Amino acid sequence: MDAALDLLRQLVTSPWVYLLIFGLTAVDAFFPAVPSEAAVITAAVLSTGGKPSLVAVIVVAALGACVGDHVSYAIGRGGGAHRLARFPEDSRRRAGSEWARRAVHRRGGLILMTARYVPGGRTAVTLTMGAVRYPLRSFLLFDVIAAVSWALYCTMLGYFGGLAFERDPIKGILAGIGLSVAITLLLESLRWLRHRAHRSGTRH
Repeated sequence: MDAALDLLRQLVTSPWVYLLIFGLTAVDAFFPAVPSEAAVITAAVLSTGGKPSLVAVIVVAALGACVGDHVSYAIGRGGGAHRLARFPEDSRRRAGSEWARRAVHRRGGLILMTARYVPGGRTAVTLTMGAVRYPLRSFLLFDVIAAVSWALYCTMLGYFGGLAFERDPIKGILAGIGLSVAITLLLESLRWLRHRAHRSGTRH
């Protein structure tokens, strides 16, 4: 465990960590399996020791997220959303895509900012916004707000986790990631309950 922690410290204190964070947060926009949130939280936990720079982590994470979202938007304009529509009716990706398509027409900017905290929502929304030709200028404006807020959210989870477990960074990392997962599950549960209530109301 100590050897793994030393290796992790060497990585995050290297200038290369910023490139890694940028790459992970960008790729995560169109390949959600990439653990960008965990990477940002981990870097923020270890930033309590002075390196990496917390401000730099926020800036790089936000920039990477914004660039990745625009790549996803461009893929959507090229037909990516149509490929998502070919997923089976009961698949999670198909459900996410249909939810995103309806939401974009109603509240484009707001849904772009909130979708970042919904599992799979970020990819579905950005692809769909590209496919429906959502105005690029508006997309950029709302996406910058979303990317900065997400970067602040992740780094603050990690930073305060690092302060709480200053002598045991692994616990700080686990605490930050665990809290992030808990918040995501809570938001998903609230969204599911709201959707269920809405469906029950329409039936009556």
